[in-house]
Amino acid sequence: MKRYAVAAGRAFTLGLLALLDAFLVVLVLLSTILTFGMGMIFLFMPTTRLLRSRVTFARRLNGVWIGSRIEPSYLPPPPPPKPQPDGWYRHERQLYKTPRWPAWNNRLKWMLSDPATWRDALWLLLNPIIGGVLLLLPFSAVVYGLARMWFWHPVVTPLAAVLAVGGVFATPWLLRFYGWWNHLLLAPTARSVLAGRVHKLDQVRLDAVDSQAAELRRIERDLHDGAQARLVAIGMTLGAVEELMDKDPAAAKALLAKSREASSTALTELRDLVRGIHPPVLAERGLGDAVRALALDSPLKVAVTVDLKSRPDSPVESAAYFSISELLTNAVRHGGADRAWVDISGQGRTLRVTVTDDGSGGADPSRGSGLNGIERRLAAFDGVLALSSPPGGPTTATLDLPYALPTPQTGKAPSMPKWKHAVVALGWGIGWLPLFPQGLVAMFLKIFGASERSWFVALYLPEPLQWPLMVFNVFLGLTLYGLAVGLPLTHARKHAIAQTTPAHLEAGGCVV
Repeated sequence: MKRYAVAAGRAFTLGLLALLDAFLVVLVLLSTILTFGMGMIFLFMPTTRLLRSRVTFARRLNGVWIGSRIEPSYLPPPPPPKPQPDGWYRHERQLYKTPRWPAWNNRLKWMLSDPATWRDALWLLLNPIIGGVLLLLPFSAVVYGLARMWFWHPVVTPLAAVLAVGGVFATPWLLRFYGWWNHLLLAPTARSVLAGRVHKLDQVRLDAVDSQAAELRRIERDLHDGAQARLVAIGMTLGAVEELMDKDPAAAKALLAKSREASSTALTELRDLVRGIHPPVLAERGLGDAVRALALDSPLKVAVTVDLKSRPDSPVESAAYFSISELLTNAVRHGGADRAWVDISGQGRTLRVTVTDDGSGGADPSRGSGLNGIERRLAAFDGVLALSSPPGGPTTATLDLPYALPTPQTGKAPSMPKWKHAVVALGWGIGWLPLFPQGLVAMFLKIFGASERSWFVALYLPEPLQWPLMVFNVFLGLTLYGLAVGLPLTHARKHAIAQTTPAHLEAGGCVV
């Protein structure tokens, strides 16, 4: 009974909130009339922010109380305006000295053109009707049934008691239906999810471009300060050897020996540089063997465990390899570690790498550029870095790249569960029965005072119960048809949103 009591309390609270939304509906309608009818456009954004706050609260309650979490469905906000070379800010054909008005105009356009704004308004308009009637109907039935207990009637009282008990047991199902209805109107669409992904990819692309530029500068600096300087020195030494070949063969021979040593050093530096760009073992043998080779060169005692059934793509392997290399370097340089453990595994499409060391701990991404560089490198592939490094150690870094491992893509939506098929069949099969004959037709006969009662159940009840039962029948029929139509649509939409994951946007991804 605790379950039904909790469901009743939540349904009653949500029903009252839905009824209170009627005042917000009046405010939104008044603001809409003033905005578009009288040109008071400055009222639109505050009203929209108020509307979004209410809808955000509804999403939160839907997840906490009904168990159906709803993510925000809004398009990404516009970026802040940037000044032109002359210091002015442009919006369409207008120039402004400050970014205030361009930013205001951009946000206004963003709210006006976002379909989620109008879906929120539709939800608010219907919520007092759907939420109030749906969630307070069981409570009304219980109150009516308890009230009839004090006025005994041989027919009405037992029916009222049955109605009260039915209201109690129907509350969890009505609450679940209300959550599904909220999800239908407030959940993200495939377009909003895709827009968010594109917005995030734009940010990742900028970070990737910056990282690539920094990497190119590092390579140029290493070449200029290392191998290039040695090759220039070798050329000058060979020039001196040419002059000394006839005059002083012994000195020429000594210079040739130095040139050979310098060429060997330059070759080693070039190999290190190439290994820093993309190790050959990584391209030939894969991530596992590359990390094992890295462990052999590390001053730490590194234990490597690899459990991968398939190889990630080359850019992903490179990002994971250099992230592991940076973590091992930090363990030696900053943590004073002696041992490290590297675990590489695949969980579905997710590549997970865990690096643990026995160092002094205290690692903080906000205090070092190395960990920030790892985060930027992983962000290009939707990867995240989770760090646990208490003072005194140990330090554990977990790298998750959620769409790194390949899987066959069929593009075909998975079949609905059997219970959903049963609900859809039930809705199409018997939805007409309470809606038309027991609901609308009975209402028609009641309004026009027809004496024929036939098989219309509501007309056989006492007068106070006839209209509530007819309204309930109409609502039940609409609910059955709504489930029959909505369940397949919701299932298809979830599959469409799943298709907008980074696996389907890899062609537009960035490589670091």
